[in-house]
Order: sequence, then C-alpha cells, then structure tokens
Amino acid sequence: MGTLYYYPSNASMAPHMVLEEIGAPFELNRVDRENNAHKAPAYLRLNPNGAIPTYVDGDLVLFEAAAICLHLADTNPKAGLAPALGTAERAQFYKWLIHLTNTVQAEMLTYFYPEHLADGAAAAATVKAHAEARLDTMFERIEAALAAGGPYLLGDRFSAADYYLLMLARWTRGMTNPARNRPATRRLLDRLIDRPAVQRAVATEGLAAPLF
Repeated sequence: MGTLYYYPSNASMAPHMVLEEIGAPFELNRVDRENNAHKAPAYLRLNPNGAIPTYVDGDLVLFEAAAICLHLADTNPKAGLAPALGTAERAQFYKWLIHLTNTVQAEMLTYFYPEHLADGAAAAATVKAHAEARLDTMFERIEAALAAGGPYLLGDRFSAADYYLLMLARWTRGMTNPARNRPATRRLLDRLIDRPAVQRAVATEGLAAPLF
C-alpha cells in the first residue's frame, strides 16, 4: 500500500484525486508545511527538493506530481486514467500532462513566489503581474482546445490530465480572470467536481468552497 505525503491544495492534490479514482487502498501522510516539515531532514531524505508531494510504495520513492500521476495510471490500467501505450491518444495525454506541469505550473511558481526572481516589493509585484498575464494567455489556449474538442482534454475521454487541470484551475481562483470564467473550462470543472473521487479528496483535505 502506497503512501502519499501531501498538504491540502498543494501539488499533491492531483495525485490524491488519482489515488481516489483508482480505488485501491493507500495512506495519506500530511506534511506540516506551516512548520516547515517539508524542509526537515526526515522529509528531505525522501524528497531532497523539499517540495510536496512525495509518494512512497515499498522501496519506490517518487517526487514530482506529474510523475506520480503517470506511475499510478500505468500501474493501475483498469482505472482507465491514461490511453494505451504507443497510441496517438497516449501521445496527446503526454502532451497535456507535460504542458500543465512544465509550462502552466512553472508559471504558477513565478506568480506565487515572485520574490524568488526579484529584489524589492515593487519589482516582485511587476514579476507577479507579468506572470498572471502569461497565465491568462495559457488558460485561453486551454479554453480554445476544450471548446474545439472537449469536454475533456482528450476529447471524449477522461484522463489523469483532467485532474491536473482541476488542481491548477483551483490555484487561479484569486486571480483577476480565474480559469472558471471560461465556459468550456467551467463545464469541465463542473463535470470533475461531481466525480466521487474528487469529492472524497476534497473532504479529506478539508477544502472550503469555492473549490475553483
């Protein structure tokens, strides 16, 4: 039985929803981020990046949320969270999951932690504003793709990539133009929130409304 090291509404949210969707037993280990437990020696031995999440299953230790989602989808094929290997649909799954983690999520880090890239409050505010503008463009492109071929990122097929999008969409809820404002994206988010796996993850993490 695997263990997910998590913190509510962090990057562990997507793997948590995937685990709930799979339905196999798993354990949750809440990392006390408020007291910097993710920087403590015991946690750093699992994840030297000092980031959340980490997934442990026997001798296997994984960090990076997208990698965890991919591993869980591959080792639980009956859950149908990813298309078959070698197919064009699988290639599209890779495209979306990697785009979300490598492009959109990376820009989110700039938005939420602009002080890492600039000295002084005014410079940080400028960095944050530019990051929000770039994120707005990214979500417009996702909206266009969903409007043209939805309801899911893979068209008619639900996948783990949709849960990753839900997690990132949640993180936009305090922005000027959150993801939920876009019609096709909102329809997808509303579909996902009705899934029992999402409802269980939200309840367990104690996430307050609105979710996104």
